[in-house]
Amino acid sequence: MRRGFLACVGFCAALPGFAWAGPPYVSDDAEPTDDGHYEIYLFNSGTNVRGDTGGQSGIDFNYGAAQDLQLTAVVPLDFDSAAGHATVAGLGNVELAAKYRFLHQADDGWDVAVFPRLFLPTMSSEVGDKRFSLLLPVWLEKDWDKWSTFGGGGCVLDNGRDTQNFCLMGWALARQVLPDLQIGAELVHQTAEMRGGRDSTSIGGGVKYDIDDHYHLLAYAGPGLQNAATTDRYSWYASVLFTF
Repeated sequence: MRRGFLACVGFCAALPGFAWAGPPYVSDDAEPTDDGHYEIYLFNSGTNVRGDTGGQSGIDFNYGAAQDLQLTAVVPLDFDSAAGHATVAGLGNVELAAKYRFLHQADDGWDVAVFPRLFLPTMSSEVGDKRFSLLLPVWLEKDWDKWSTFGGGGCVLDNGRDTQNFCLMGWALARQVLPDLQIGAELVHQTAEMRGGRDSTSIGGGVKYDIDDHYHLLAYAGPGLQNAATTDRYSWYASVLFTF
């Protein structure tokens, strides 16, 4: 779930006037897609633990439906490669979400938004979650000069036979070092999502590069710090972003 969360929460854009936050980081920003604009990501993400590597590739689609309102749909293809077993893949949990910003930096000092996300049950017999689940996060953001800081978190309601409700929190700091290049770093913590599981903490670094006004490259990688062997030895994210 954590890498699925990374691949899907929050979406940045690179046209003038858009926010520089969100992907490739786990932490999201609080600024929705601009009214009438689109952001489309072709992404790949994953996590390695002892004896297993899993992740997803797919498309996430974002539309600025109104001022301060972003609508999102994500269609992932999940994969899992366990040591000693053949790699399995299939359609993962399709996600539907809406981001709404209710506070603005210009008036309140910070942008603040809610971004509830519904995970639909997968129809695959090999990968994904067979139940509905719901993520309920709050995200904050502040920008100044060439810097941006953003983060927050929320909880996933997914109380199944082997899973339990869990929470994820993250915070990132990023800087625009060149007109077409941004770098940043973040710290992320997640409580255990499996019954009898362990909490995890990780760090990561991200890069965003503008090819032009409509095409952008994003990448992220980082190691786990807490219970890494069983939760997150290392993780990655990469995507091509189309904005228009």
